[in-house]
Amino acid sequence: MDPSDLRAPVLDTVRRFVDREVVPAASALEHDDAYPHALVARLKELGLFGATIPAAFGGLGLDYVTYAMVIEEIGRGWMSLTGVLNTHLVLAYVLAHHGTREQQERWLPAMARGEHRGALCLTEPHAGSDVQGIRTTAARDGDHYVVNGSKMFITNARTATLYALVVKTDPRADPPHRGISLLVAERESPGVSIGRDIEKLGYKSVETCEVTFEDARVPRTHLVGGAEGHGFQQVMSALEVGRINVAARAVGVAQAAFDDAIRYAQQRTAFGKPICEHQAVQLRLADMATSVEAARLLTRRAAELKDRGERVDVEAGMAKLFASETCQRVSLDAMRVLGGYGYTKEFRVERYYRDAPLMLIGEGTSDIQRLVIAKGLVQRHRI
Repeated sequence: MDPSDLRAPVLDTVRRFVDREVVPAASALEHDDAYPHALVARLKELGLFGATIPAAFGGLGLDYVTYAMVIEEIGRGWMSLTGVLNTHLVLAYVLAHHGTREQQERWLPAMARGEHRGALCLTEPHAGSDVQGIRTTAARDGDHYVVNGSKMFITNARTATLYALVVKTDPRADPPHRGISLLVAERESPGVSIGRDIEKLGYKSVETCEVTFEDARVPRTHLVGGAEGHGFQQVMSALEVGRINVAARAVGVAQAAFDDAIRYAQQRTAFGKPICEHQAVQLRLADMATSVEAARLLTRRAAELKDRGERVDVEAGMAKLFASETCQRVSLDAMRVLGGYGYTKEFRVERYYRDAPLMLIGEGTSDIQRLVIAKGLVQRHRI
C-alpha cells in the first residue's frame, strides 16, 4: 500500500481526536502543568508512536507529508502533545535509517507500540546549537561504554525509556564531529539520574529536565550503526525530521490562533458593527491567514523532499524559520484582535502566545536556521 493512501483516514481520525478530546482538556491540563496521561494513552491507541516507523516493524509507515499534517492537527489542539511524539520519532528515524538490523528488530516494534518511548539527549549546559562542542564522553571498557556528562532541556526525560545519547567517543578528534557517536541508552541504567523539571513559560505538561550520566554503562551493541564517529551525521539527518515537526506544530498553533481571532471578530461588535467589518481588523486577519498558508506550504514542501530521500537541510530550515516566526507574530495578532480578553486565561489565545516562543528556539534557533540556510545556498549556487 502507498503510504499516502493512509492520509485521509489517519487525518480524519486525528482531527476528531483533537476536536473531541484534546481541545476540551488542554487548557485545564496546561494551566495545572499536569502530565496528560489519558491523552498520551490515546496517542498510543491510535498508533501515533509508530507514525513514521516502517510497517515492517509494526509502525504506520506514514510518509512525512502526512506526518507533518498530523502534527499540525495535534498542534492546533495543543502544542505540548506534539512534543511527546517528536523526540520519540527522532530516535525511531535514527534507528530505521542508521541502526543495525539487530537494533531495528530489538527496539522499533516496541517503539511503534508505545511500549518504549524515546527522548533525544543532545543539548548540554554549555553546548546548545554548537553540537560539536559537547563534552559528554563515552570511553570503551570491555563490552561497554562508560558515559560521563550531563544533558540539558531534555523533553520526555522521565517518561522515555530510551535515550538517543550524543557522546564523544574520541574527544581528541579533529575536526570534532569525527569523534561524535550516537548511543541508545536506557533510562533505568545505573548511573543515569534525572534532575528536577525545569519550569517554562509555555510548553507545559511535558517534562523538560537535566539528565546526568555518572559512570553510566551502555553496552557497545547499543552504538547506533555499530561504528564510532558517525553520530554527528546521524543526528543531523534526524534533526531534519525534528525541524519539519516543529514547523508543522508552529503552523498548527498559528492556525488555532487565526481561527480563534476570526471567530471572535465576527461575534464582537464595536461602533455598531462586528469588528471584522472594520478595515484595521480586516487587514490584520488577511495578513495572518496569508502567513499561515505560506508557512504550511513551506512545511509540506520540505516534507515532500524528505519523502523523496533528498537532503532537506535548507528546506527544513526555511520551513522551521518561517513557520516559527509566523506563529509568534500570528499569536500576538490574535491577542490584539481579542483585546483584553486575549490576555486572560479564559481564552486560549494567551496559551498560544506563551507556546509560540518554543518553536523559535527548539530544534535550532531562528538565527541558526538562517546560518544553515545561507551555507546551504552558497553550496548550491557556488560559482
